[in-house]
Amino acid sequence: MNRYALWNNKGGVGKSFLAFSIACEYALENPDEDVLVIDMCPQANLTEMLLGGKDVTATALDDLYAKKPRCSVGGYFEARLNSPFMHISNIADFVVHPKKYNDNAPENLWLVPGDNLLELLSEAIRQASNMSLPADAWPKVMRWLSDLVRGFDESSQASDLAVFIDCNPSFSIYTQIALCAADNVVVPFTADDSSRRGIENVFALLYGISASELQGYAKLSFSKRAGEESVDLPKLHTFVSNRVTMYKGKPSSAFEAKSAPIKRLVEAVAVENKRSFVGFKSLSDLFIEMPDYHAVAVVASSEGTPLTKLKSGHHEIDGDTVQVNQTSIDKYKKAIKKLVERI
Repeated sequence: MNRYALWNNKGGVGKSFLAFSIACEYALENPDEDVLVIDMCPQANLTEMLLGGKDVTATALDDLYAKKPRCSVGGYFEARLNSPFMHISNIADFVVHPKKYNDNAPENLWLVPGDNLLELLSEAIRQASNMSLPADAWPKVMRWLSDLVRGFDESSQASDLAVFIDCNPSFSIYTQIALCAADNVVVPFTADDSSRRGIENVFALLYGISASELQGYAKLSFSKRAGEESVDLPKLHTFVSNRVTMYKGKPSSAFEAKSAPIKRLVEAVAVENKRSFVGFKSLSDLFIEMPDYHAVAVVASSEGTPLTKLKSGHHEIDGDTVQVNQTSIDKYKKAIKKLVERI
């Protein structure tokens, strides 16, 4: 089983569409495996894509949220709060088959839908994790999502299971639970200073790694408690330079100039903290570039269509006509396939 979380402490870096593209491409390339996608964002953007785009998702989500229990990650956490330290035997109540709603979804892909209920439940979850009894309340709560994954794996008839978790940018308690359910973290970023600061926070919040003036605060972090409570943390797997501006087939000089400080930051941390990273032969192995093909992302996400199934031509999106050319589709597909090969 391989488990990947996509996270950056900064929003707006294209994380959800990247998760959609990776999960669908992996599922299509590995039809003998099951792929479980867990949407840990209250906005449920990834869920919207997988269920078929905006035209059908609102009705589908209303139906899922109306179920008893609620068929979503919010429903699962709500059920856990009723008995915080008891496992839930019937995981199927919280998992949906996107193919039922979206003909373009891979047959072997399954989804735990996102839910804005996560925000409302977060304080109750935090209180449950800080209960004085049982003594291991915090690690038990941190493993809630791992319990769900294990329950799904035990019921799966496939040859293997791949899990992709789309995490909310904030480091709220449900994001912590999500990261604890992963083996690896994929960090998307864009070429700007706010992305660099977001990655700095990834290092500080998840691993307690920070600049000297902040080190005292960082060491009071989540990572310290995880070590004390024997909760395993994921390793940093790949940093995806997203929405790369291209010029004559290569990243533009302006884009390279803005991404260089981010790459230097990651490389410096990797050299000093190898245990927090997956094994790499060279520092360049930590990075991959994803081109900026805006029309491709707009159409694929709005229609819930994996890149492999996306057709060139005119598409009607929210009353406007969007033109997608095959060259753009092929270049984006090539970049996604390269990333999927690492998984």
